Amino acid sequence: MMKKKKNFFKKKILIYGLGKTGISSYFFLKKNNEVHLFDDNKKNLIDKRIIKLIVNKRNIFENYFDYILISPGINIRKCVLKNYIKKNLNKIITDLDVFYNHYYQNMNIAITGTNGKSTTAKILFNILKDQKKDARLVGNIGNAILNEKRISSKTIFVIEASSYQIEYSRNFKANYAAILNISPDHLERHGNLGNYVKAKLKLIKNQKNKDYTFFDTRNKYLKKFLNKNRLNSNVIDVNEKSFTKDIKKIKNPYFYTYGNKENLRFIFSITNKLKLKKNYLIKTINRFKGLNFRQQIVYNSKKLTVINDSKATSFSSSINILKSLKNVYWLIGGIPKSGDKFFMKKKQCLNFKAYIYGKNKNHFIKELKNKLRYKYFENLQNALREIIFDIKSKKKNLHSTILFSPSAASFDKYKNFEERGKKFNQLLKNFNLKI
Repeated sequence: MMKKKKNFFKKKILIYGLGKTGISSYFFLKKNNEVHLFDDNKKNLIDKRIIKLIVNKRNIFENYFDYILISPGINIRKCVLKNYIKKNLNKIITDLDVFYNHYYQNMNIAITGTNGKSTTAKILFNILKDQKKDARLVGNIGNAILNEKRISSKTIFVIEASSYQIEYSRNFKANYAAILNISPDHLERHGNLGNYVKAKLKLIKNQKNKDYTFFDTRNKYLKKFLNKNRLNSNVIDVNEKSFTKDIKKIKNPYFYTYGNKENLRFIFSITNKLKLKKNYLIKTINRFKGLNFRQQIVYNSKKLTVINDSKATSFSSSINILKSLKNVYWLIGGIPKSGDKFFMKKKQCLNFKAYIYGKNKNHFIKELKNKLRYKYFENLQNALREIIFDIKSKKKNLHSTILFSPSAASFDKYKNFEERGKKFNQLLKNFNLKI
């Protein structure tokens, strides 16, 4: 029988933010605690059971709480309860803390980074399942971590952890912590690059000498951190030279890009420490078809490849795939992220042409104008039409790539990157490609 700590037993807890994380936390905690609920946007909630339980601000101010569980979607610097939160920062916890309190004896593998988290977590999960392990995929990509049922001592958790979750977490500890990469992102939320990096690195601060940390020690942000801090965990350096022989055995074209090769290095490094069977995991990787809208090949012929990378919401995301391609028609547009910069040099961009669409053209033009050729279009449809016309009219039998990698948030016209990705696929279908 698994032992449990008593941190969250007969406590008074406020759950702030009632999305997937908040609601799962409520149902998990309510059996042994007095739980109160609050959300900034009560009108957007659907579950009537939850709506009835929401308290008003006055009740919160008049009550004492042992803990305040914050959902990742809540920005404590701009939320309705920001002044109250500021006075009670020492009480903030997350669902990761509650999870660790109950399942601290279970192995967990936490994966974070600016790019590649979902893909890496999914592949690792597939490998564990194929090797008959009781693995659970949770966090940003999978089920809410407190929704998991029938947990045994052998259950392994693969957690995709965002900077939002890690920043607010208090006690959570990863047995295996992978920081895939760090580049400027989410600055509109964290305030500045320093805060963003600090949030990511918080993942490894609670680790002990039996735990493992995986990252590229050459990454300038991580290198700076290592120079100032001594880690308790075992640091495994994952760099461009890691597992080159194993990566050559991968025949899946999805992994030919720079970013996905980076993901593979972490996969091989983690599974090596887990002592999993390498020939089996290579088979799993070769079967992997990729996640929707993440460097997803949606059309492929001798003359043309079309890649739907709607998930790319920053320049660093797009650069990861651009580094691996030639003769690229790059579709870019949306709501740019604060402080986002295009760090590729002009000589690296000779084979790219950007097709900028939407209202925020000035930001993209400013970043790209001295580095590569570009055109501007009012909308995505017009930009795609121009590209297809150009490709069809060329006489040379040169292979081209249409890369839909917007390098920006989708909220100008879409609910999320998934809806944006589906829209692109529909437009592509309407053009009835036969190239």
